[in-house]
Amino acid sequence: MTAILRRLDPPCLSQQLRAAPAMTRPLMSDVIDKACRRVASFGQSERTIRLTRLIDAEAWTDAALALLELELPMWQVRRIAYDEGEWHCALSRERELPDWLDTAVEARHADLALALLSAFVEVRALTAEASRPSVPSVRPALEPIYEPLACDNFS
Repeated sequence: MTAILRRLDPPCLSQQLRAAPAMTRPLMSDVIDKACRRVASFGQSERTIRLTRLIDAEAWTDAALALLELELPMWQVRRIAYDEGEWHCALSRERELPDWLDTAVEARHADLALALLSAFVEVRALTAEASRPSVPSVRPALEPIYEPLACDNFS
């Protein structure tokens, strides 16, 4: 298990978010502590000061959107819908693609901020698992039968 996955415990944090009836300051602190890597590295920048002010004002939905913008700059909110007492949120890297081509991460909750943060935690878990390089760093060993062969016809 990698250090990122040890630090981010997606099932536990996801369960916490699903079980919470409403957003609270300790729950937001847990999300920032367990799932955010960039907040601490930005220090006292304009974005983190804005996030802190939104949390202090208990503007949970705006704080969740600011956190998404800060932590996942390549991801965008694809859809927010309210249906039968629940908010449904979808995050996507390719928002302009049709639904059937896009692989969006979806989450739902009765509270909009919790639905957004649930989708955020799911994306963070996916990106932690897929953070391996796409190109192998070591060349594969050649087969022992492999011999270079010239196919040029010099006649």
